[in-house]
Amino acid sequence: QGKGAAFSPTDLCATALASCMLTTMGIRANAVGLNIDGAKAKVVKEMASNPRRISAVRIEISLPEMDEKMQKLMEHTAQDCPVALSLHPDMMQEVSFTYKNPG
Repeated sequence: QGKGAAFSPTDLCATALASCMLTTMGIRANAVGLNIDGAKAKVVKEMASNPRRISAVRIEISLPEMDEKMQKLMEHTAQDCPVALSLHPDMMQEVSFTYKNPG
């Protein structure tokens, strides 16, 4: 019931999910010699009522171009991050990936 002047706890939860995905992808990419500099995520949170809760988090992850094998590795890594696995299964996690060269 705030004025939207600061991040809410549910905003931070949704952002933590995207941050965890990017962090774990960065760790995995480094381990296999893949450069994902410039990777970013856009996060949209949807709320439900009765009870009040996060009903869905939609994340659009943008990564540099890479071959299909590396794409699958990055996608699996993101969806297996600790935050994703810790959230309630009733909360929809919709994650999309785009691969393009910067510029």
